[in-house]
Amino acid sequence: EGPSRQSLRWTADRCPSGHDGPVQFSSLQTYRHDVDDVLDAYGDPTLYPALPDLPKIGRPEVLEHRRAGDLVHLDLRYAYVGDLPAAALAFIAPDRLTWVQRTTVDLGARTSTIALLPDHYPDRLRCTGTFHFSSDGPDPGSRRSVQGDLAVKVLMVGGQVERALVSGLDEYLVAEAAAVDDWIDSLG
Repeated sequence: EGPSRQSLRWTADRCPSGHDGPVQFSSLQTYRHDVDDVLDAYGDPTLYPALPDLPKIGRPEVLEHRRAGDLVHLDLRYAYVGDLPAAALAFIAPDRLTWVQRTTVDLGARTSTIALLPDHYPDRLRCTGTFHFSSDGPDPGSRRSVQGDLAVKVLMVGGQVERALVSGLDEYLVAEAAAVDDWIDSLG
């Protein structure tokens, strides 16, 4: 049996500067497949429509894909489909929690960077992240280390919404890693 697909560590902490700073999060996922196969999968636009329904964050829609050498640029539209705290519903319409994830995969550097561009509430939601891919030591497989910042600016409930989104993101990343392994398996 291959490496574990579970998130090995997950933290979400406020920046030391106080309550107005973003939540800093990190996560680690493992894959059964070689790091280059995993990176190639993330750079392939046919992966995303093939993903199964995943927790709290809906299946992405590929809006744009282009490749220049080792750089792959993807724009993917996502929607948050999890539950929000009741108090947040006074400020945020759940069906308007959609965004474009602008992704650059650097196949040579084995990294990926993302920036979320909200379709709605652009002044209230900000998220950026960096993903580092590496071999999983002497064992077959690979791993992805994720670091990012998430800020939700909504009076009195921003922190609750941040926690809900970070929780959904972690569940999504773990499920996505397993789905990417399965997708690579399906290629033969």
